[in-house]
Amino acid sequence: MRMPLAAVAFMSSSLCLTASALAGTPGCEPGKLAEKYPALAGKVLIMGADGQTPPYASLDPNTETLVGSDIDLAKAVFDCIGAKYEIKPAAWSGLFPAVVSGQIDLMFYLYYNKTRVQQGDFIVYMKAGTGAITQKGNPKAVKSGDDLCGKTVATGLGTVEEAQMRKLGEACVAGGKPAVEVMTYPDHASGFRLVASRRADVMLTDLALVDRTVADNPSLYERAYGVIGSFQIGIAVKKGNAALSSALLDGLKAVQAAGVQNAIFARYGVDPALALPAELKTN
Repeated sequence: MRMPLAAVAFMSSSLCLTASALAGTPGCEPGKLAEKYPALAGKVLIMGADGQTPPYASLDPNTETLVGSDIDLAKAVFDCIGAKYEIKPAAWSGLFPAVVSGQIDLMFYLYYNKTRVQQGDFIVYMKAGTGAITQKGNPKAVKSGDDLCGKTVATGLGTVEEAQMRKLGEACVAGGKPAVEVMTYPDHASGFRLVASRRADVMLTDLALVDRTVADNPSLYERAYGVIGSFQIGIAVKKGNAALSSALLDGLKAVQAAGVQNAIFARYGVDPALALPAELKTN
């Protein structure tokens, strides 16, 4: 019988606690929440998550509950620090504003940058990866970004990838090559349809999402290439909420030390090379 991941995470964290006493590494202390973080005692942490972002968070049609790597990682951290929690589905565009205003306590998987950190504090835990998905067989032989001059590339509207492709298109022309034709899409499903219908040669988006889509549709798509970038992704909390950010940082460090984060990443097809040591970013 398969043991629920939350139980695995908790057991792993318990083992980590034992190990920490011996080796001085971070460990879980769920029974010491009130002692270590008195401001969180008796509080139910409210986390928001967009159920349209697999493999990080999606709605299980059978249970109508949120599942995914971010959901399992959050539960492992909450169990590690002994916090009560509730995870609520919400639209992506409203999540960070809800954190900033205090309507919810936290969200996972938000790009840390100098603008956002003026409004919220971040506990980073992974790097961003970009994947290029194309048709099965890779008919245009796209192996890297160097092959994109003269190709039609689908990107999310207003994303980093869109800006990168427009800049690359200018470089292509300056180098005497055909420009990149950029097609933007409003949501991931639309972008994948552009590739499936061959209106776009490749689509650029989150690396784990690319790999998940290829795994689910092996006769339709394949990954052209993947790039691990320099952007950092973290948990966002309200600016100045030191008790919560400290608790999440401690819990995340313990979960990482126990190998739970990597196990969760592997379960959902997220490249473990994307993992970062937990770190609090306040500026």
